[in-house]
Amino acid sequence: MYDICGERSDGKVLNCPYGSSSVKPDELFSAKIQSLCPAISGNVCCTEKQFDTLRAQVQQAIPFLVGCPACLRNFLNLFCELSCSPDQSLFINVTSVSELNGNLTVDGIDFYVTDAFGEELFNSCKDVKFGTMNTRAIEFIGAGAKNFKEWFAFIGQQAPPGSIGSPYAINFKPSAPELSGMEPMNVSTYSCGDTSLGCSCGDCPSSPICSSSEPPSPHREDSCLINFGVFKVQCVEFSLVVVYILLVGGVIGWATFSLKIERRRAASGKEPLLESTAAGETNSVYLENYENHAMKAREMVPQPTNGIELHGIQGHISRFYRKYGIWVARHPTIVLLLSLAVVIVLSLGLIRLKVETRPEKLWVGHGSKAAEEKQFFDSHLAPFYRIEQLILATSPEIKHGRPPSIITEDNIKLLFEIQGKVDGIRANYSGSLVSLADICLKPLGQDCATQSVLQYYKMDPENFDYYGGVAHAEYCFQHFTSTETCLSAFKAPLDPSTALGGFAGNNYSEASAFVITYPVNNAIDKAGDENSKAVAWEKAFIQLVKEELLPMVQSRNLTLSYSSESSIEEELKRESTADVITIVVSYLVMFAYISVTLGDTPHLSTFYLSSKVLLGLSGVILVMLSVLGSVGFFSAIGVKSTLIIMEVIPFLVLAVGVDNMCILVHAVKRQSFHLPLEERISNALMEVGPSITLASLSEILAFAVGSFIPMPACRVFSMFAALAVLLDFLLQITAFVSLMVFDCLRAEDNRIDCFPCIKVPSSDGDAGEGIHQRSPGLLARYMQDIHAPLLGLWGVKMLVIAVFAAFALASIALSMRIETGLEQQIVLPRDSYLQGYFNNVSEYLRVGPPLYFVVRDYNYSQESSDTNKLCSINHCDSNSLLNEISRASVIPESTYIAKPAASWLDDFLVWISPEAFGCCRKFTNGTYCPPDDQPPCCSPDEGSCDFGGVCKDCTTCFRHSDLINDRPSTEQFREKLPWFLDALPSNDCAKGGHGAYTTSVDLNGFESGIIRASEFRTYHTPLNKQGDYVNSMRAAREFSSRVSDALKMNVFPYSVFYIFFEQYLDIWRVALINIAVAIGAIFVVCLVITSSVWISVIIVLVLVMIVADLMGVMAILGIQLNAVSVVNLVMSIGIAVEFCVHIAHAFLVSNGDRDQRMKAALSTMGASVFSGITLTKLVGVIVLFFSRSEIFVVYYFQMYLALVLVGFLHGLVFLPVVLSLFGPPARHTIEPMVRCT
Repeated sequence: MYDICGERSDGKVLNCPYGSSSVKPDELFSAKIQSLCPAISGNVCCTEKQFDTLRAQVQQAIPFLVGCPACLRNFLNLFCELSCSPDQSLFINVTSVSELNGNLTVDGIDFYVTDAFGEELFNSCKDVKFGTMNTRAIEFIGAGAKNFKEWFAFIGQQAPPGSIGSPYAINFKPSAPELSGMEPMNVSTYSCGDTSLGCSCGDCPSSPICSSSEPPSPHREDSCLINFGVFKVQCVEFSLVVVYILLVGGVIGWATFSLKIERRRAASGKEPLLESTAAGETNSVYLENYENHAMKAREMVPQPTNGIELHGIQGHISRFYRKYGIWVARHPTIVLLLSLAVVIVLSLGLIRLKVETRPEKLWVGHGSKAAEEKQFFDSHLAPFYRIEQLILATSPEIKHGRPPSIITEDNIKLLFEIQGKVDGIRANYSGSLVSLADICLKPLGQDCATQSVLQYYKMDPENFDYYGGVAHAEYCFQHFTSTETCLSAFKAPLDPSTALGGFAGNNYSEASAFVITYPVNNAIDKAGDENSKAVAWEKAFIQLVKEELLPMVQSRNLTLSYSSESSIEEELKRESTADVITIVVSYLVMFAYISVTLGDTPHLSTFYLSSKVLLGLSGVILVMLSVLGSVGFFSAIGVKSTLIIMEVIPFLVLAVGVDNMCILVHAVKRQSFHLPLEERISNALMEVGPSITLASLSEILAFAVGSFIPMPACRVFSMFAALAVLLDFLLQITAFVSLMVFDCLRAEDNRIDCFPCIKVPSSDGDAGEGIHQRSPGLLARYMQDIHAPLLGLWGVKMLVIAVFAAFALASIALSMRIETGLEQQIVLPRDSYLQGYFNNVSEYLRVGPPLYFVVRDYNYSQESSDTNKLCSINHCDSNSLLNEISRASVIPESTYIAKPAASWLDDFLVWISPEAFGCCRKFTNGTYCPPDDQPPCCSPDEGSCDFGGVCKDCTTCFRHSDLINDRPSTEQFREKLPWFLDALPSNDCAKGGHGAYTTSVDLNGFESGIIRASEFRTYHTPLNKQGDYVNSMRAAREFSSRVSDALKMNVFPYSVFYIFFEQYLDIWRVALINIAVAIGAIFVVCLVITSSVWISVIIVLVLVMIVADLMGVMAILGIQLNAVSVVNLVMSIGIAVEFCVHIAHAFLVSNGDRDQRMKAALSTMGASVFSGITLTKLVGVIVLFFSRSEIFVVYYFQMYLALVLVGFLHGLVFLPVVLSLFGPPARHTIEPMVRCT
């Protein structure tokens, strides 16, 4: 095949089908041959024009392979031998010819090449990276060949006119026919592991220098297991079983021993210090007798309750409430007006109320490392683009249950229709019309970088039939990197995994979904003009989908899910009004319940007098005022509210506040009606005031601890809730007590409830007695006659201890299975269109989020070794950043890194390399000269143009002698880097940095030799669950930390979702610390108020068990651990105090042995705890089930319902049993001065 005998219509030359003797080239021609084909010396079998053609053809492949010299040399040898070898006739046989303009030209040949050469060639090149596309070079120059035979088959294809490739067919064969005198070509090959050729570990993992740098082994959680035959039990679970057996056994043994001791004492005739009251007689009767005869003594000393003297803080609190109750009863109007005035003044701050709806302001804590890294990335490089997305999918077939392929002619044409409507959107912004073309990302030229299968048709419906219909798309799925017609309209290859979904492996033709992504330019300033235009377009885009695209798609039996960058924020705003009805209903239900439960036992004749509707309404209004006062105060000082605050806190404070109202009213009812009103109010406050104070302070502290949660939405929620509960408590002991005084006066004066101006005459003497009689209710009688005696049985006590201990330890084991995260679907309204979108993202997407490794302060100067610490081409360090990323991508199951990184540094070093002679070029005057296949570098009338407008007088930027170990000097780096970033990629030089790396390097101040910021882009593996996002972030940070320490450079990972998931990296630590602090604070409060370490420890034990049980319920219900659930757990501690503290306080101030005091406590406070605490919370919680927001159903209905049930069982079942077994002894008694008979 000597010389050229013709030229195709596309300019590709065709060789002559004739042989010729080899010739000796002149000195200049020989030097040119040696520069490209050093293995050929002496005679050659090609003309200089043939060699120039060879050089022009291989120059397109050289930039892909130059990073690995061994691969490049083997690849060039294949074509050098084909074109110019003097022994060409031994391994090339022309098999077909064609006539062109009267000349015969080569149309097909057999090329005999040994399998050994082919195998070595492929092995040296198979792992070479093409960083720009985060893939291997073989994908572009070999169509993704899996072995050398597939590669040879691709190389040998005869290229159609206008396409890249050989102008004639090449049939590679491993052996020549016998007796033909021919023998296969088998020139020497180079191993990529040859250290003299310097292939990097990223391009040649089998290199000896890389063998000591194995990829990190997959992370495996250490799981301790104990084998019992065929069964395997985790060590933790086995340990808990052992603890349970020892604990229950110890309790039963101790209780049995104590029971024997008590029986012996009883048999010896020892009497308790104070004679117990007669059967059925309550301590309140004894207290009443005491009050009638010792009024003066009570005013002088802290009030004994049930004959028990109170010491310390508890005594001071009791004395305060006694005196305070008398004063409030005498001056109710002043107290009511002053308390209301304070709250109303605080509520005036509502005029400055602002609601925060931006997700990054709600869920990202101040001082967040991820937020700081995002700010650095956005300001030094570029903000991550905005995403607008459509997912068009087929519906599953009824027969097979799986969806059919989406890739049909009708569906692609439908996609063209959809695209036409999207292109036609004109959004109104400040009087101007905004289209997609105005805001979209345009990396190269003027075409949007839309990720869609329509790019295989250049986004033009007319090309569908012209290119061959569906078959063309299916061809491009496999050849998207190597075929000119498969390139996108924005002149870059389109990976089908970004535009298709619902397929397995590389079976793109089985895809069941089209994924259409519109990247839109983003700006740092959220209020900027550019983002405002984008938001306006996004609203019009969502409206178009809802009104036109959805009906169009559904009529074809397809599904369509959609989202825009602003969708989440807009849906959160809509959520603010979604549950108004739920909140109103919650208040109405609670009001109705309060009105019933506060009233006396209904008698038809006196119902209008004994009911408490007006008092209940007033109590609900006080709760609302406390919430308004809290929101007003924080609004006044500039703290923005959130939707959670507006929807949950009113309900929460209502549920908490109503409890104390019920307890106060019930305490007043228990007083003798024969006492003066001020005495009844005083006694009631003295009786329940300390426990109410203890419960309220505990709740306030628990809510306040939540303000240490880093997530702003939860921190602000806790602050608002703590102040609201504090205000509610203050209003309860001021305004509500005043209102109780007025209500008592109303009832005593026979005035009708709700219409106090109307007074009814008393019909007879019994009527008044009926109104004010204090006979125990059904619930109180149950507690006294059934519940308390039942819990006093020894067998029941042991059963209770065993069951509750079992559930607590089981919950501890279950809590270890709680997953971290917060599903995005839960935050949104149930009817949000984003619900289906997020489900489809998990189901269909086959590519993960982009991952950037950002390097700070890269020193590119010649004296620094930073360049070799980062790059991954020849002469780079084996443990360089990019080599480590490449190694990590080998084990994506543990590193979550899917591909090697796109490296601007590698491509820049290749771009300036003398071997890539079509890339970095300059005119004789030193200015930049673009590749020949790009638009003319000059006007036709200028002198630096050859025929056809290509550049002449251009030379490569550097010779090898100009570089030091193939690295540029500081001045060369500084001068050529801007050239590279402005260079457009093309066939002649695919390494141009414009588009791919435009925003990858911060050039501000880089003249000093330091690049402040640069990034290397790769991708995470597809992330489907919250745990995947958390684990991928953790893995990326661990990887960066290890590499930074090894290289002594500052490297950090960045992905757009990190800012929202950082909190979950240490959410368990935050949860446990906050729970511990809350429990510790409550212990201190209990200790100070009760002056009893014993009772404080018991309360804390019960609280710990309630929290453990609640976490066990979370695991069973699949509720994740996040800032919302952590706040709920912390607040549940404060709320759970109410179930415990009233019983514990009543036990503490009762007399007798432990069983008697337990029964007295249940008789006195059991009914109030059940009706005033359990049922009030239950009524309010149940209403939340009907909320339209999933977050309220999961994190407030489910968690608070579990809290109410668990707290009720622990407060009225477990705690009394524990007190009867392990409660503190009775305090010494004070004998009454007069004992009535």
